[in-house]
Order: sequence, then structure tokens, then C-alpha cells
Amino acid sequence: MISEQIGLDLLRTYVAVCRQGSLSRVAAQTGRTQSALSMQMRRLESLLERQLFQRTGRGVVPTAEGELLLGYATRILALGDEAVARLQQADISGGVRIGLAEEVATAALPAALGRLHRAYPDIRLDVVVDHSIALGRLWGEDGLDIMIGPTSAVVADALTSWNVELQWVCAPDYVLDQERPLDLVTFAAPCLWRRRMIDALAAAGREHRITLTSQSVTALQAAIENGLGVGLLPPEAVRAGSIRALKASASLPGPLTVQYGLYARDRRTPVVDAAIGVLLEGIPAPP
Repeated sequence: MISEQIGLDLLRTYVAVCRQGSLSRVAAQTGRTQSALSMQMRRLESLLERQLFQRTGRGVVPTAEGELLLGYATRILALGDEAVARLQQADISGGVRIGLAEEVATAALPAALGRLHRAYPDIRLDVVVDHSIALGRLWGEDGLDIMIGPTSAVVADALTSWNVELQWVCAPDYVLDQERPLDLVTFAAPCLWRRRMIDALAAAGREHRITLTSQSVTALQAAIENGLGVGLLPPEAVRAGSIRALKASASLPGPLTVQYGLYARDRRTPVVDAAIGVLLEGIPAPP
């Protein structure tokens, strides 16, 4: 039986720490001290009598039991948000066209769309997941009401923006051979990430060869996990135990930072505003 001491606020903080991978980052976003958040997480571990986090040099990641709790906590919070939305919001109906960049449409954004669909069952969702350049073109043709993509792909002001740190990653047993070109696993062209990674390698004087291309994050993860080469992934796509982050070295650049934004048309319907409100819950808060 779940303890009465494990409230929604504690679960919400836990989910935020898991998603951000950093107590200090969550503390800065919420206006609380890092020591207070650390005490909350230790209290949660004590209540459950389980270790929920592993400390790393770059922050924290959930343990296997922590990932199990994360799934349940996310569902509990989603149900609570859904209940509040259904009770407090007037009936909203109509359509909304949403574009999501493939490289960031992982866990949080699809979960947000699921909450939107449950909270507003009369909204018709038309969701496009594609590479950033294609989305930018669709946005320019007025084919989307809302778009989440890199700021470099759109000539417009974003409602909010945030940085995504891309980590160089490989399989746990992958061995870098300094005498051979670096095997790369990357998105298919045209792709802003691909361009950035190749430019960074060229600046570092590191030769490379592309061993696999795909427009699917899942396919890139599988290729990296099976040792086909090195790739760039955001922290939430780095699966603990099957993918490891590489440290910067003389022949390998450090992590790359890409800025993303949430865009919406100036003239919006209540349906679009409702979609924006839910999507904002699934993206990192601005620094």
C-alpha cells in the first residue's frame, strides 16, 4: 500500500529530477535549494526502501527500480492532470496540426499528447513527426498550427526555447580505434544534427565514415547498442546499461548544444491554446 506521505508534489519533483538528470537544474527551475530537493529524494527512497538514483559525474540517473517508479509516477500525475482539466475546462472541440521534430519526439512529448487526447477527447489531433528541415518547410507553408523544432529551422519567434545537449555515445563494449576513421551512426540527410556532428569532427581533425543512417531515433539507438558506431543522442534517449556516453578527448569533440523552441501562430483558437498548455508540460523549463 502506498504511503500517505508520498504525495503528488513529491512524485512531481521525482519525475522532474529523472527527466532533467540534475538536482541543481530542477532546483534552479523551481526556486528551491538543491539540498532541499536532495533531502526530498532521500526521503522518498527511505519511504520505499529502495535506491532510486545512481549518481554519475554528469548528474543522476534512475536505477532499474527508479525507472519502474518513474513509469507509475508519470501515470499518476497524468491522471491527476487529466481529472483537473476535464473538471475545470469547458468542452473544447476542433482540430490542431502539430509538428514534432523526430529527434526530440521521444517520451515526454508523446506522453503530453496522450494527456491532451484524454483531457479533450473532442480535439482532432493531426500530428506530424519528421526531420527538422521538413518541419521548417511545412511551417513556412502554413501547414502547422504548433511546431517543436530547432530554432535554426524557423524564421519566427518561439513562445519558449530550451537547449538540448547532444552526447557522443556508443555501446558499452565499443572500443574507439584512434588509427581508423570513426564509424558514425546518424540521421539521414538533410539533418541539422548530422551537419553539426560532421562539422565538429572536421574541426577536431577526426576522420569518419557513416555506417548507418535513419530518420528514426529507435533505429539509431539499436544501431549504437549493437556496436555499429558512435552517434549523437539527447540524454533522455541514452538507455542506461546499453548505451554509454563518451568523454571529450583530443580526437573526439565534447557534447554539442542545439536550441529548440515551441512555435505557434499569432492568431490561435482555444483548441491550439489548450494544446500549447499541455505541450509546455512536456518540455524543459527555460533557464
